Amino acid sequence: MRYRRFGKTDLLLSVFSLGTMRCLASESEAHTTVCQAIARGINHIETARGYGKSEQYLGKILKTESSVPREQLHITTKLPPTPDASLMRQWLEESLQRLQLDYLDCLAIHGINTWEHLAWVESPTGCMQAVKEAMADGRVRHVGFSTHAQLDVILAAIRTDLFEFINLHYYYFFQRNAAAIELAHNKDMGIFIISPADKGGQLYTPPQKLEQLCAPFSPLELNYRFLLSDRRITTLSIGPANSTELIAPLAVANQDEPLTELEVEAFLRLEAQAKEALGTDHCSQCYACLPCPETIQIPEVLRLRNLAVAYEMSNFSQYRYQMFENAGHWFPGVKGNHCTSCGDCLPRCPEQLDIPALLADTHQRLNGQPRRRLWE
Repeated sequence: MRYRRFGKTDLLLSVFSLGTMRCLASESEAHTTVCQAIARGINHIETARGYGKSEQYLGKILKTESSVPREQLHITTKLPPTPDASLMRQWLEESLQRLQLDYLDCLAIHGINTWEHLAWVESPTGCMQAVKEAMADGRVRHVGFSTHAQLDVILAAIRTDLFEFINLHYYYFFQRNAAAIELAHNKDMGIFIISPADKGGQLYTPPQKLEQLCAPFSPLELNYRFLLSDRRITTLSIGPANSTELIAPLAVANQDEPLTELEVEAFLRLEAQAKEALGTDHCSQCYACLPCPETIQIPEVLRLRNLAVAYEMSNFSQYRYQMFENAGHWFPGVKGNHCTSCGDCLPRCPEQLDIPALLADTHQRLNGQPRRRLWE
């Protein structure tokens, strides 16, 4: 296991962190998964108020089973943004009680996803008032935020200088947040990457086409290496359902050197395949088409089409597409069939894509049963 400095917190975190949204959903799996993760060198465990009973399960394990001293483990929990400081005080006390801890190494404001959320955080009477009190009396050591927001909101949240770390989405197949990575790094913030295996493309069950393009590496391994080779990034989340799902990521936990020539060749193959398969229908993810009057997140819809067409990642693309209209501010926007062909986006597209036609094609390919976020 490699360890990296978590920005200005000065905590030294393992390059993989244990996320507990799935592994603590069942108490029967919790003990084995947490203890094996710690035994394999993971020293950072992340949970959240909203993750079912994960705080209670983790608290029991840390109190009765862990042989590692408390000061050698770093615990993060996440609490939602709120305009009510008294409510945040209540939530924080409840989390500490469930976790059976005197203090949190890190507290993250969970889901600064909208401008309204950011306003609550910046308000002098909002949730940060309670967080600052907890930091002053030692119940919280460091504060950060997690986000699924659009890039402009993320950049604005970083620029508040209220936070020491950030949890965000950034993967080989989703590099939109590159500017946020750079800004956070420049401000010496710790950078925690959310769910690179699942949100990064369901890479634990890749299609055959993607496996062939990535060989001799697995797609999951290649995505981990893309992230681990970036020294700005501190740690990557593993969200295992059971202890066996620790094996694949931890196999590369000591491989944080620059990309090898063979790995670079694999990424070049992926780029060439996208250009060849998508041709003149390739969306470059410039985001110039927004805003859409129908609130369609055009670039994200077309990104999912890119993946389905270029790499046969249809299962992943369907999984994400079906969350539109069903996950609120965690995954905003409506499906492509809401396009009215108004044409507002067309003159803004540098590739001159026929966006209404591509939205209709994406909906036909990917629409299915609605999905919600796992922990909801």
